[in-house]
Amino acid sequence: MNAPRAPLKSLDQALAELLAQARLLPGTETVSTFDADGRVLAQDLVSALHVPPQDNSSMDGYALRCADVSAAGTVLQVTQRIPAGQHGQPMGAGQAARIFTGAPVPPGADAIVMQEECEALDDKGDGLGAQVRVNAVPQNGQWIRRAGEDVTRGAVVLARGQRLSPAALGLAASIGLDRLSVARRPRVALFSTGDELVMPGEVPPAQMPPGAIYNSNRFFLRALLQRLGCEVTDYGIVPDQREATLTALRGAAQQHDLVLTSGGVSVGEEDHIKPAVQQLGELDLWQIAIKPGKPFAYGKLYRGEGSARGPQDACHFAGLPGNPVSSFITFMVLVRPFLLKLQGVTQLEPVRMALPAHFDVPRADRRREFLRVRRNAAGGLDLFPNQSSGVLTSGVWGDGVVDNPAGQKIAKGDIVQFISFAELMA
Repeated sequence: MNAPRAPLKSLDQALAELLAQARLLPGTETVSTFDADGRVLAQDLVSALHVPPQDNSSMDGYALRCADVSAAGTVLQVTQRIPAGQHGQPMGAGQAARIFTGAPVPPGADAIVMQEECEALDDKGDGLGAQVRVNAVPQNGQWIRRAGEDVTRGAVVLARGQRLSPAALGLAASIGLDRLSVARRPRVALFSTGDELVMPGEVPPAQMPPGAIYNSNRFFLRALLQRLGCEVTDYGIVPDQREATLTALRGAAQQHDLVLTSGGVSVGEEDHIKPAVQQLGELDLWQIAIKPGKPFAYGKLYRGEGSARGPQDACHFAGLPGNPVSSFITFMVLVRPFLLKLQGVTQLEPVRMALPAHFDVPRADRRREFLRVRRNAAGGLDLFPNQSSGVLTSGVWGDGVVDNPAGQKIAKGDIVQFISFAELMA
């Protein structure tokens, strides 16, 4: 008599259990700020200066004292010219300074009037006149960027655990940092299993043997891993043989932080991943209440020999389902946050947007669904017509997913939770 089937785990429960196993990888490295895009900061960045370092002009124009211009048409003496990178002299009553964007505001000036609102008199041909007519009454502080208005001295401008974007690199450079301490990249071994798999380019479509399929999962999983900052070793397709599987897993565990596979963790006679992982370490098989997805495996591959061999020194193992969309979704909702946490990232939840559904889902599913959708010109979401776990075209047609709770129908116009692929793949 068969044992009763264990209840499905909720995604939240499975994710919590998985993240509980993720510990920050030891070691950091120092890299050029030029090369740090996408890396994770290993320490807070504290500014040693104000940005900008002093009050400066945000316009080409004239620096002056508001008290000297009580009415439009006032004429002032132009006593100096201040380009960016130079400091001006103190200004007295009735004086103006020709000033350019980014130049420090001279002592005594309390406003900038843009050049379009001024008229140079006795122009010498370089924009500097003996006098200037100011055709607008200035407000105190206008067009002046104050010292420290972007960053103040002593402020944490970027926090440890933050993934660095191009804007973040510019911000780090603005406080004088040409090198940054970042988390070590996770080292990931990628496996494909299954004698039915064929690599594109090896066999033309017209010559594919019966039952064979091209290995698509290997391509998108490798790309996703690299986008998450991982160093990927691609072990290719491992034959459906017990010894070959053991040899590949044993070797990969020595030099990697994670071994990732898709398919091959069921109970079939030709599915050798499960018994091989169990022989080399430990394995939990989870049935997760999501669609597409459901089968997922997490375990550890022990390193070392004899008494030194055990969970205290182990490589993580994750097994994804074989259907391409199932593999894609389970990677996004489980493996992605796991890999980010290994690098010390603090923001693991993807940003969600509340958008109107321009479609109907009249039948609720008992599992939490991730529906492939696309934003339309009307500001809503269209649904890909075939939500099968084997239809990878849905991931190309769509630009994100709707995270739909279990038991939830959707009627046109309902507000749903949208997660963009750009957010998940950043």
